[in-house]
Amino acid sequence: MTTPDPATVPELQQEIERTRKQLGQTVDQLAAKADVKAQARAKAAEMRAKAQSKAAEMRARATEMPAQLKRGEMAQRGWPLALTAAGILLMGSALVRRRRST
Repeated sequence: MTTPDPATVPELQQEIERTRKQLGQTVDQLAAKADVKAQARAKAAEMRAKAQSKAAEMRARATEMPAQLKRGEMAQRGWPLALTAAGILLMGSALVRRRRST
């Protein structure tokens, strides 16, 4: 058996430390993958956040709709009123002309 060179001993110790850190990280990653409950909780939290966001969006749309509907109804109601007013004006002007001509 040969004794390692004294210059390589610190290098070997550093490599051993790097290997230990990598091994620790790998074990942590494997443990996280094996923790099904934690994964399920994370997915549930993600889905809950999406649902809350969508619900807020739908609530905002729902509050806007009645105002839009009212504007649309008023516009639809306004046309018959405008036509009636125009008809009355035409009849009135026809009566005024008729009186003037007689």
